[in-house]
Amino acid sequence: MTSLSNQRVVALAMEDPINAALLELMAQLDLPACMLTAGCLFQAVWNHRSGLPAGWGVKDYDVIYFDDDLSWEAEDRVIQRVRQACRGLEANVEVRNQARVHLWYEGKFGVGYPRLQAVTEGIDRYLIIATCLGLDVRSGELYSTHGLDDLQSGVLRINPLNHQPELFLRKVESYRERWPWLTVAS
Repeated sequence: MTSLSNQRVVALAMEDPINAALLELMAQLDLPACMLTAGCLFQAVWNHRSGLPAGWGVKDYDVIYFDDDLSWEAEDRVIQRVRQACRGLEANVEVRNQARVHLWYEGKFGVGYPRLQAVTEGIDRYLIIATCLGLDVRSGELYSTHGLDDLQSGVLRINPLNHQPELFLRKVESYRERWPWLTVAS
């Protein structure tokens, strides 16, 4: 099997018409440091390997950005702008300002979270190494914290930057229900 490239990941993700529409819409909204991220990207790769449509099993489409305004009101204005822009899409689009994650993460997940300094730092901390991906909506460039080896080989490995074994195992279970061929690194 040939090595998975950034361009191939983007091409597979763009086979999902919702990703393609989101990329265009988010570029028009001009949000600061905006990226499509997480499941809408890596699941397209796993779906391709499984012979499934690119968007199969995607529960939500994650849009992240980075704005130094830490108020809920500012984030909510962005959420409403994105919701309005995406009203014609049949998709659940989740929007989060990565500069604010430290304000709510512990309350939701029970562990502290550092204050991030860049949008990519949030991607760097996703629970599973293979899922640490983001697509810059302006440049179309793929950001991959750990490379693409685990994504290509279907290996689920806990991220040492976010070592939460219980949450990791829940994600693994969810992913393996949809893609049983995925393996867990020891």
